[in-house]
Amino acid sequence: MPRGVGDSLGPGRLFTLLYGVFAVGATSRSLVQLLTRASHAPLAYGLSAFAACVYVVGFVLLLRWGHPGSRSAMRVLCLVELTGVLVIGTLSVLRRDLFPDATVWSNFGMGYLFLPALLPLAVLRWLRRTDPRAAADGVPAQS
Repeated sequence: MPRGVGDSLGPGRLFTLLYGVFAVGATSRSLVQLLTRASHAPLAYGLSAFAACVYVVGFVLLLRWGHPGSRSAMRVLCLVELTGVLVIGTLSVLRRDLFPDATVWSNFGMGYLFLPALLPLAVLRWLRRTDPRAAADGVPAQS
């Protein structure tokens, strides 16, 4: 029977908590922005909504940990998230005119203590360290 991350100890619980907090925060932020001032900064607000989707999907994947494909899907999601943080972070520094209001990923997540940039890196490292295929090859998996 598949186990959720909540059944295990260690980084998985922390990542589930962080993705849950970011899912609620980014979704709330983007909904308020889009419903109240969509025409003011449509690119920034649309990207905030995209970031919210990424965090919601990450949260659900971590809650359903152990189901077939959850590890691969989380790896892809982290790469999408990291790409978004790097691209939007760079654009928000170089082309401030595109971002009259900040997004979750603006300035590489500076408004969120750089957690949007650090979180996918930490999860990717955790996925590599706990890969059951590595344990099957004789390399012990760590949690």
